[in-house]
Amino acid sequence: MIRLLLRFDIEKFLSFGYFSRIPQKQLFIGYLSYIGMGTILLCLPFSQKVYTSILDNLFIVTSAITTTGLATVSIAQNYTFLGQLVILALIQLGGIGYMTLSSFVILKVSHHLPRIKSEILNHSFSLPAGFDIRNLVRNIITFTFIFELAGAVLLFIIFKLKGVDQPAWSAVFHSISAFCTAGFGLYDDSFEKFRFHTGVNSVLAILSYAGGIGFIVMIDLWAKIKNIHYRITFTSRIILVVTLLLSVAGTLFIFIFEPSIQYMDDYAKFKVALFQSMSALTTVGFNTIPIGRMDISSLMILIVLMYIGASPSGTGGGMKSTTFSAVFAYIDSRMKQKKDVTLFGHQIPDYRWQAAISTFIFYTSILFAGTLLMTIAEGTDLKALLFECTSALGTVGLSCGITGSLTAFGKMIIIALMFIGRIGVLTFGIVLLYRHQNHTIEDDLVT
Repeated sequence: MIRLLLRFDIEKFLSFGYFSRIPQKQLFIGYLSYIGMGTILLCLPFSQKVYTSILDNLFIVTSAITTTGLATVSIAQNYTFLGQLVILALIQLGGIGYMTLSSFVILKVSHHLPRIKSEILNHSFSLPAGFDIRNLVRNIITFTFIFELAGAVLLFIIFKLKGVDQPAWSAVFHSISAFCTAGFGLYDDSFEKFRFHTGVNSVLAILSYAGGIGFIVMIDLWAKIKNIHYRITFTSRIILVVTLLLSVAGTLFIFIFEPSIQYMDDYAKFKVALFQSMSALTTVGFNTIPIGRMDISSLMILIVLMYIGASPSGTGGGMKSTTFSAVFAYIDSRMKQKKDVTLFGHQIPDYRWQAAISTFIFYTSILFAGTLLMTIAEGTDLKALLFECTSALGTVGLSCGITGSLTAFGKMIIIALMFIGRIGVLTFGIVLLYRHQNHTIEDDLVT
């Protein structure tokens, strides 16, 4: 039985027999296969309360597997419990990463992880050199289960006391959605009715930050808790510092300058400002105030936070905090005419800052191209279109309210941006530009 299990490759099954030794290409095909299977399931009659077009189903599935949260139709009104369960399963798969579950099963059964799976997981999570991928896979499952279970219990208590319909299902759905920074919800106004509820705000923020900062940081922090003398890695320190600084900056700006919340008392304003800043930075995509009514300066701050995004090895999207810090270090070192690129006294290896520069240029180019195409397809407010495209590429899910009214062409553009944002712009570029070198690359990987 064990031998049969090991011979059955779920990834190869889902990708219709296709398997590549090129990690970037396998990631590309793998996520496409999940999207295909998910779309088929949502198109079945038992998944829908009312008729939903294939394009809308494709949009929802892509948004779920990429943990974005943008939706062209209402999840609660258009899909049955089984349909919502399919969406939640896709969110979970997208959140923990492609191939993680099957790799965990293989590790449990054989205590060995094939090299090609290790290569794909390394590319999927952007791991630092020398990081133990087997240890990461085990900890991903453990931390995911602990956080999502704790979040579901706390939300259930709150929802039960507030008289929310189906509190257990709502708690499970939103806990997984928050930790996976997906932003999908069963309420059409997201969490606007809970904007002043400290408990809901706190639980969602903790889950989102935990998913956004990444599993590398959580492993480091857990090691620090167990051993006070353990030194947190430089990568984790950078992630924590950047996340803290951006969260504080975003919160203060919205608190001080956002006109739509100035009628609130200071504590309420702080909760709203912190939540929206957190939501954009971790790319969870929940909102407690209408985004479309926010001042253009506040929207610009949210765009910057969504653009930078969360951290590598986590469930969030965006350009990544480590990429942002490496680009900042490169610019700072060049302006000071330093020979080496350094950050906080640490030298950044050439391949790291070179990859960061490449990601920055490619990410910005794709965002510009997507926004340009959206102006052609929709011809509406540039502010709203830029916000929508940044949210899609950063796999955030925040919107100024235009998602449901997009044309078919506009929906396809957003689908493409969400997909590219999830697999990574460099992965997309390698698959797109180096197809003619597949044979050579595969030979290199084999040897």
